[in-house]
Amino acid sequence: MPLTGCGYNDFQRLDEATKASWSEVLNQYQRRADLIPNIVATVKGEANFEQETLTKVVEARAKATSIQATPELINNPEAFAKFQQAQGELSGALSRLLVVSENYPNLKANQGFQDLRIQLEGTENRITVARNRYIESVQAYNVLARSFPTNLTAMVFSYAPKPNFTVQNEAQISAPPTVDFGKK
Repeated sequence: MPLTGCGYNDFQRLDEATKASWSEVLNQYQRRADLIPNIVATVKGEANFEQETLTKVVEARAKATSIQATPELINNPEAFAKFQQAQGELSGALSRLLVVSENYPNLKANQGFQDLRIQLEGTENRITVARNRYIESVQAYNVLARSFPTNLTAMVFSYAPKPNFTVQNEAQISAPPTVDFGKK
């Protein structure tokens, strides 16, 4: 039976593209995880800094890096969701740290902290770009897996659709903001 036109080679190409784009996402998450100890050490130098904020960052980093990020993760929707949640918690903890740091003039004046902050912001942008590339590669793969006649090849060779990134608070961000110009 010839495999011409059945999509088999397309599955191979798109599966490899998905793995490569996922590797870049992991690379950028690792870059962020590597920056965090330096940021925490710099912030600890500010004597009165909120310990709870630092603790949450350290705990979120530990949780995010404890999940084994293997290429197989993208084929396991449950593990993928846990990984995504842990990374989201780390993003939130880092955002809180950066917002709180604005209240500390010595920290804001610390050139080392400012350099780390710039590196972290650049890394967050790289994460966004890497995630977008992953989303695009998963979309191409999933369309192939679900389209006729290649969906038949997908069933025969067990090419299931791959999970994609989601927004945890979709209902909350979908609601229009309330605007009230009344006096309080």
